[in-house]
Amino acid sequence: MKKCGIFLGLLFLGFLIYQFGLSGPSPRQHTFPVGENIICFGDSLTYGTGASQGQDYPSQLATMISKPVINKGIPGDTTSSALARLDQDVLSQSPQIVLLTLGANDLKNGTPKDVAFRNLKTIIESIQAKGALVIVGGVDIPIWGRGFGEGYVEVCRQTGVTLIPNIFEGIMGNSKLMSDPIHPNDAGYTKMAQKFYRALQSNRR
Repeated sequence: MKKCGIFLGLLFLGFLIYQFGLSGPSPRQHTFPVGENIICFGDSLTYGTGASQGQDYPSQLATMISKPVINKGIPGDTTSSALARLDQDVLSQSPQIVLLTLGANDLKNGTPKDVAFRNLKTIIESIQAKGALVIVGGVDIPIWGRGFGEGYVEVCRQTGVTLIPNIFEGIMGNSKLMSDPIHPNDAGYTKMAQKFYRALQSNRR
């Protein structure tokens, strides 16, 4: 009977630890981010594939906030290749705010979900270590999304960063907003810029 009581007590303690691990406070964004530059870091969605000159989302966002925005997007970039260039393109550039669009090519290329989000978490935490604020534009594609939508939610919960759950919402599938099946046109990038603008506004102190 005594052993049973001890077992139940340990079981209850384990339950409490598990619950705290799930519901405990997430790391917070930097209230007053240091650094000087706003950097958009990512793949073709950041680069602006399908957009006219000056109509990529970082350029449109710069107009909305009346501040310079650095575009560090490379078409075809994965979380792995982005991690390899992170120091040169972001960490060494005095980042204050970094907007990320990464993971879509990992999804397309069949990269295992755990690998993609381990890379993404490393990228986010490395940027946070510089004192910068991070906003992530996620991708959540029905049917063949392989759980990537949930992956963005989890990694952003763990790191405490702001997530736009699906940067394609209201854009993909709308022929008036797309230049091809996977890239927006000028109007579509306007929608993207507006989503990041609202996320920036929500982080203002």
